[in-house]
Amino acid sequence: DGADGLEVFMVVRHHQIDFASGALVFPGGKVAKTDLVDGIRDRIRGHEGLDDPILTLQIAAIREAFEEAGVLLARPRGSDDLIDGERLKGLDAWRPKLDKGEAGILEFLIAEDLELAVDLLTPFAHWITPDMMPKRFDTHFYLAIAPDDQVPEHDGHEAVDSVWIDPQVALDDAAAGKRTVIFPTRMNLVKLARGASVAEAFSQIADEGFVTVLPKVEKRDGRTMLCIPEEANYGLTAIDMSDI
Repeated sequence: DGADGLEVFMVVRHHQIDFASGALVFPGGKVAKTDLVDGIRDRIRGHEGLDDPILTLQIAAIREAFEEAGVLLARPRGSDDLIDGERLKGLDAWRPKLDKGEAGILEFLIAEDLELAVDLLTPFAHWITPDMMPKRFDTHFYLAIAPDDQVPEHDGHEAVDSVWIDPQVALDDAAAGKRTVIFPTRMNLVKLARGASVAEAFSQIADEGFVTVLPKVEKRDGRTMLCIPEEANYGLTAIDMSDI
């Protein structure tokens, strides 16, 4: 929580990146081939009961947050405490190595004797790009509380700026044309803005759960509408494509 309540950490994507260039987004990225390899479960706290596809997503989520934002949900092996900010500084050289594929996540964890803390991730949303789009994504969103003494910082490569921001302020900035926020991000901010604190946000997610959102395009009264399921609980079920 910030001084006025819930804040989320977001980054601004580089303008030369193909997807969502220049947009305000949550840190994240693609699954890497090296995310799920033999021996990785020995370096993960909370993997029990997770099948390989879900575990791969959660490994990627933690790795990407480290690469792109410098936040690492990991513990010294055998410890109940997350690594502290001082230890994190000494790991900074791994960020570009992981990003460029020069090292895999298991190599990193073994070298630094760490365990990933997937037990601290809360599934929040799942969006799939509409069928008619030439480039499609299958994106899982997770919530996590930022460790107290870790200071997020954008990488200066994929992300060129970063900010802690009230979800409603981010929405207001987008509506005023001050920031670019793509539709799925906007909808997730809407849901997060309903919570006045981190505790409220997590409580609401626990109560509501989430459904997979695969938007559909429909013609209604001469308008082209993007439609999402009511049970997704975003407060709308259709929006004019010209308003996205």
